Amino acid sequence: MKPSLQCFLIDDDVDDQKIFSIIVEEIDDSITCSFACDGVDALEKLSRGSYIPDLIFLDVNMPRMDGIECLRRIKARGELDHIPVFMYSTTADPDTMKLTKQLGARDFIVKPSNIADLTALLSTIFTKEKQAHPVK
Repeated sequence: MKPSLQCFLIDDDVDDQKIFSIIVEEIDDSITCSFACDGVDALEKLSRGSYIPDLIFLDVNMPRMDGIECLRRIKARGELDHIPVFMYSTTADPDTMKLTKQLGARDFIVKPSNIADLTALLSTIFTKEKQAHPVK
């Protein structure tokens, strides 16, 4: 059986990856998560063709390739441009938020400072995305 949603978190902070994964499993254990540590790693995984996630959560500040450049490249690829990308960062700069939305990001999420707020936020996103893309 196919998981209800497959999400891809691109974030260089391993602790953030673990917290994200734990929260997602708590919300709905049928949602699977995959991870990349930066934009280069993410594009390599997405280039294999065998992995097309339903949602992408993308940090802005990362080594080798930042989230803005990674977003540009994802949205430039026809087989990936339909995937909702949520920028997911501690950055709260209005210019960065505006730019990423202009580049095609679905939304810009400033990482909440506590687990309860992140859980509520992710739960809302997953509920909306499941309604938009029901499992067949």
